[in-house]
Amino acid sequence: MTHHYYSMLKFIAPVFFISNLFNAQQELPKKYSLFNPVPKSMMREMETDRPDVTESPYTVDAGHIQYETDLLRLRKENSELTQTRTLLINQGNIKIGITGSTAMQIGFQTYGVQKETEKSSGNISHTDGFGDINFRIKQNLIGNDKGNFVMAVLPYIKFPTSQYDHESRLEYGLIVPMLYKFAGDWNLGFQVEVDKLKDQDQPEMHTEFLQTLTISHPLTKSIDGIAETYYTYDFKAHQFSNYINAAIQMEVVKNFKVDAGLNYGLQHNAEKHYFVGFSYLH
Repeated sequence: MTHHYYSMLKFIAPVFFISNLFNAQQELPKKYSLFNPVPKSMMREMETDRPDVTESPYTVDAGHIQYETDLLRLRKENSELTQTRTLLINQGNIKIGITGSTAMQIGFQTYGVQKETEKSSGNISHTDGFGDINFRIKQNLIGNDKGNFVMAVLPYIKFPTSQYDHESRLEYGLIVPMLYKFAGDWNLGFQVEVDKLKDQDQPEMHTEFLQTLTISHPLTKSIDGIAETYYTYDFKAHQFSNYINAAIQMEVVKNFKVDAGLNYGLQHNAEKHYFVGFSYLH
């Protein structure tokens, strides 16, 4: 375990150097902080990391809190040895604005139910309980307050606190989300990500690369349509997995949005997700 922590620190330490370098270039007055919130009249429009896989490069305004959650998420996984079905309830993410360009995030899975079937024997196991906890820092590098190009870095670490997944392990990675805004309210998002993850059928670890491309556009005044594709590459297994995703997001009232969608793995052993959720900014 000590080795994993050491490796994780080497992996994300450069991010904090970059964060300090770019902090001096931010446009928001430095007087705003966690304990001196940005006035509501000066707040940016609400931006969410959901419902697509591509994270938003925008941060929550200093001194404000945003809550995003999967109310329900069904995840289907297939491997050579097992078939797994997992239902997650209230998979939440609390986002706290620290400065004009930095936000802290605490993610958790309130409750999960997992059913695992061994393909060779047909044996079925059921587990349930509280899930994993993850901690993330989002640092915007450019475009938080103006401009058509936006970019951030987002290192994270996931702690294996799961009661329903007894094979959960310490995992960590670095996410770099980007966004380009076109005329006519068209947005093109893309993201690169490197993760250290647990192998699917054994407790060993592997390095995985992820790259996404997403496009969004308002369907009506209050509803956005989102289409996305992404792939992952497992460097240990030398295996690609490709996904196509679709979602809609509706603003019910200002700073409160609901969404629904799916992440569909094209290969037989690629995960398939179905979800509904919401986001709220205070």
